Amino acid sequence: MTNALFQEKQRFNQIWLMALLAGLVVFGFWGFIQQILLDKPFGDNPESNIGLIFSTFLPLLIVAFIFVLQLRTKIDKTGIVYQFWPIHRKEHIIKWEEVSCAYVRKYGPIMEYGGWGFRTGRKGRALNTSGNMGLQIEFVSGKKLLIGTQKPEELQRVLQKLEIKGKAAN
Repeated sequence: MTNALFQEKQRFNQIWLMALLAGLVVFGFWGFIQQILLDKPFGDNPESNIGLIFSTFLPLLIVAFIFVLQLRTKIDKTGIVYQFWPIHRKEHIIKWEEVSCAYVRKYGPIMEYGGWGFRTGRKGRALNTSGNMGLQIEFVSGKKLLIGTQKPEELQRVLQKLEIKGKAAN
């Protein structure tokens, strides 16, 4: 893709999510320190040391994975390129010929797709990290894909500049 008219990189950056994940990791490490390093059983019914090590470091790996995730979107005259890295190892390319219409819209991430991330809901698939604005893509095949955006105004201007057929924003 050359001469991108729109580019965006998004990460999961919600404060509530960071606080929840940090709390889980701190709790796990507290148990690890208590039982493994200080040799004091952690809790009324302590887990085995191997189980405690696993249950401490698995959430840490999940947290690291969430912080590495990045939704990348590019748009140019030939189409839309998206990648939810590292889930998607390669960029996915949507050529404008495959699209019946594309428009920016407000959506309900929980009600429509069950939350954020790589989601499937009653209105099709969605890739999003936060917020409630997205690029709704309706394919000639009838399928739908919503790609979240934190730059709805800029994205709308690019679609207008490219004269992409769309619908009125919801």
